Amino acid sequence: MLDRRLTLQSLALGLAGSLSLPALAQAPTTLLDPGPLPEKVFGAAEAPVTVIEYASLTCHHCMNFHMKTWPELKAKYVDTGKVRFIIREFPLDPLAMAGFMLARCAGEDKWYPVVDMFYRTQEGWAHSDKPLDGLTQAMRQAGMGKDGVEACLKREDIYQGIRQVSERAKGFGVESTPTFFVNGKKEVGALSLEQFDAILAPLLAGR
Repeated sequence: MLDRRLTLQSLALGLAGSLSLPALAQAPTTLLDPGPLPEKVFGAAEAPVTVIEYASLTCHHCMNFHMKTWPELKAKYVDTGKVRFIIREFPLDPLAMAGFMLARCAGEDKWYPVVDMFYRTQEGWAHSDKPLDGLTQAMRQAGMGKDGVEACLKREDIYQGIRQVSERAKGFGVESTPTFFVNGKKEVGALSLEQFDAILAPLLAGR
């Protein structure tokens, strides 16, 4: 069952339904304020445009964006210093929460490779009859064994950190994934590169 933390038992029982959490008492924050866990930032700090993505590892649209649009967007705008891109966790269900927790436990330098791996193998583990086994098998590629997976999924600090990021996002109007904020303006859905081009063009005019 799910109470204050995601437990191994909840995954073993297949309780990967909607993640329903009570609101946390938090100080007022702005969209650009970092959460309790290290931000996952790509690109130059002085870039004229900041894009924030709220994503879920079990979201098919997020997977499509990551696989099809993100590489081109990164090459065209992020790697060239025009856009600073921040990825934040917004797990839609306990399974996505578990995946994000495992990515955090893998180490800050391995967070992105693990998230990338989960997106690329999403069809195999997210729709499995035994999702915990799928996650455990996937994490072996990142050098984490079964004991490490079990220990990670009991980490209250990581669970609460991701939860706070997700709860804050709701206050900014995030209801689904992927949701983007481009210099503070909300854009919903797996935007194509062409859609990003249209959004970013006026913001980068003359730069």
